[in-house]
Parts: sequence; C-alpha cells; structure tokens
Amino acid sequence: MRSRVIHPFIYFFMEPNVVFVYKIVSDRYLSLSELHKTGEWKTYELNTDEEFDSFNHKESDPLIGRGYLISQTDEVEMLDRINKQIQKLRHLKRKEEIIPVHIVSFEHAAGCLRHTLENPKKVIGFPGSFSIGPIWKLEKKSGQRYRNVWLNDHINFDSDDYYYETSFNNAVREIEDISNKNPIYIWYANNAEEQTGLRFLIHLLKNKPNPIFLLNSSKIYDSMIQLEGDEQIVTYTSDLQPEHIRQIFELHKAANPLSDVERCIIQKEWEHISQSKSELRLYENNELFDAQKEYFDLLIVETLKNLHYNQDIKDFIPTGELIWGIIEKDALIDQLYLEYRIRELIYNGTLEIKGIPKSMRHYRVKLRRDR
Repeated sequence: MRSRVIHPFIYFFMEPNVVFVYKIVSDRYLSLSELHKTGEWKTYELNTDEEFDSFNHKESDPLIGRGYLISQTDEVEMLDRINKQIQKLRHLKRKEEIIPVHIVSFEHAAGCLRHTLENPKKVIGFPGSFSIGPIWKLEKKSGQRYRNVWLNDHINFDSDDYYYETSFNNAVREIEDISNKNPIYIWYANNAEEQTGLRFLIHLLKNKPNPIFLLNSSKIYDSMIQLEGDEQIVTYTSDLQPEHIRQIFELHKAANPLSDVERCIIQKEWEHISQSKSELRLYENNELFDAQKEYFDLLIVETLKNLHYNQDIKDFIPTGELIWGIIEKDALIDQLYLEYRIRELIYNGTLEIKGIPKSMRHYRVKLRRDR
C-alpha cells in the first residue's frame, strides 16, 4: 500500500486506481474500532496509478454513493500509518509541561488510576497479560509479531482480532512521547503479569533520563494500610480502592527514584527473561520464573472431577463454571490461559465438548468416560 501525507490529510492508494483520503482531526491515537468513526474519509478514483504521486484531492470530486471493501489487514496498516503521523504532530506541538506520568502493565488498573488520581496527569496502560504468551524479544518488532501470532492462535479475546496489537503499539507510542522532564511512576503488584510488565517497562524507558519511581501496590498496602485494620489482600494493582490509590501516591510521590544501578539491574532481568519463548510465567516467593505450558492441566482435570462428583449423573459443565472453580482457589491464574488449556485438553482427548469453543461462554465440557 502506497501513502502520502499532505497535512492534515493522508492519502492511501489501493490497486488498481482508488485513493482513500483521511483527514486527521485529533492528536489522540486511534484504535481499529475508531478508524472510521474519528476523522474524515473521502474516496477518489484515478485514471492511472502514476497519477497518485501528484494527486491533490482538492482538485477532484470525491465518489458519492459508491463503496469499496477493505481487508482488515489493510485497515491495520492504514491505522498504523495514521498513528505514526499523529505521533509526529504530537512531537511538533509538545509542550514542556511537567506532569506525573503513571504507567501500569494492565489496562484495567490504568482505568482505576485515570478515574482516581487528580489532574494534571498522564496514565498509560498495556492490554493483555504479560504473564501468558511468549515475551521473546518483545522490545523488538520481530518479538511483537511472534507474540501476536501466538495470541491470535491460542487466546480467545472478546475484542476484535487486532485489538491487542493496535493497543500495544499505541501504548509504546505513549511511552515514546513522554517528555524528559516528567516524573514517571510505575505501579505494579506481586503477580506474574505486573512483575513481568515492570521489567519490560524499565527496558522501554532505558534511554529516558526521567526520574522513575516504583509503587509496589501489594507491598505498600501490606505495610501501610493493613495496619489500619483492613484485611483486604491486594494481589493486583486493580484491587486497590480509590482512597488507597490516592493515599499511596500522596505518601510516596516524593520518595527516592530508582538509581542508575537499580535501573540497570532490572533492565538485565528483562534481557534475561526475554530470551525465553515460554508460554507461561509464575511469580512465587518474590521470584519470577517460567513454567511448563501444561502447568495447570492437572488442576483443570481435578477441578472438573470434583464438579462431576457433585452431579447425580456425569454431564457437561459450562466452561465458565469450571474456570471460576479454579479461580476461586487461586485468583492469580489467568482465566484466558485456562480457557486455552481446556481447549488443548479437548484436542488431546482428555475432555469431551458440547458447543462451539469461540469463548468460554459458548461451550461445555466433561471428562471422557475412561478418565
């Protein structure tokens, strides 16, 4: 796909002779679902493809009453080029306003921070879970493609096929956009998802001179807030109540930032774990480590056996009920990963299925008779 930029317009040429013209109307990065809802689109036809290099839409009439189908792959490419242009415009217009930047490796937690912390602020969150799927060379495009293929092949996201990829790219752009003078606060907790994310984020920020502050939600909550008699256990940053988020930030926003030595240590940890192509990471006893992809398979089977035991006749059980039975025992297990392993147990003959496995809501399972 060929493209040209005549700000604020981007031209996209599609074979054999169609030009789509997009007008940028905002400096906010777009998602795929917003591609045709934000900005302005017009379509033109050329006589020959050679005309594209000199084409100016202001000298032509747009097509009216005629539409063209665009593949989702082409839409993703268009989106990427539009967001790259938006990033260039952001850098040109960037003001050196000093505001705190909060980063968390979990989009749900980012939402909590956005709605709780006072303005001015900037909050950046990543989609998906860093505890599952390969993180091999994730700081590079080759590693990101490798991870995207794995996720598309194994994980049933509720969103569109490219949501994870486009949201991840936009989060990386947001980090690249951070002004060098802004203090950066990384929120994380004692779970594999956020511990992996912490190491990845420090690596992404390795060339930034900004002061970086670490806010361990689990540790701070345990040492500070539980002394007040609150018995809640915080395993994820998103477990924090709004008043706790505000209290943690107010008490720790002026703490000592990471030293160069501490940043280097965490960066080396990332360099080590990002050499692995493991599908699963766990965090236990203050240690992050790889686990075999089948790690939870026995737990799935045993939980299903217990559910069958409570039935008069062994029958199919909703997959969501099975997953919930496991999550009740261990809230740190990623439910999307469990659903993937349940499908693998179906494929290898351990489980029977009724329904269509397009999401955990759409099928039921039971142990085969000989199990």
